[in-house]
Amino acid sequence: MALDVGDARIGIAYTDALELSVNPLESYVRKNTENDYIHIAKLIKDYRIERVVVGLPLHMDGTEGDRVEKTKVFADTLKNYTDVQMVWQDERLTTVTAERLLIEQGMRREKRKTVIDKVAAMVILSSYLESKR
Repeated sequence: MALDVGDARIGIAYTDALELSVNPLESYVRKNTENDYIHIAKLIKDYRIERVVVGLPLHMDGTEGDRVEKTKVFADTLKNYTDVQMVWQDERLTTVTAERLLIEQGMRREKRKTVIDKVAAMVILSSYLESKR
């Protein structure tokens, strides 16, 4: 499973057990911290996830900023709700890539806003899987 953690939404994608296909799961609209963790932990259990790939939002020059710190706090807290392995994946330009994919598919701007986060999570997960090969 991959997470693209944002302040308002969390993009979630997953792969099959053989890691052959990457699928969008949801663009989860955050409610409050406790519910967010419980929701994601339930998905991890329901989908029998063994590893969570968390997008690391580095600056273009590779340095870490406030967004990285917030994401690390989120992932560290999520560990209290589940015992799966967490790994980091550089997510620079994933939203741009996701946006381009959706534009190429002819998706209207209003619809893109509702799916961009889960597509970005797919890009993060695809990048992670490619780096393993």
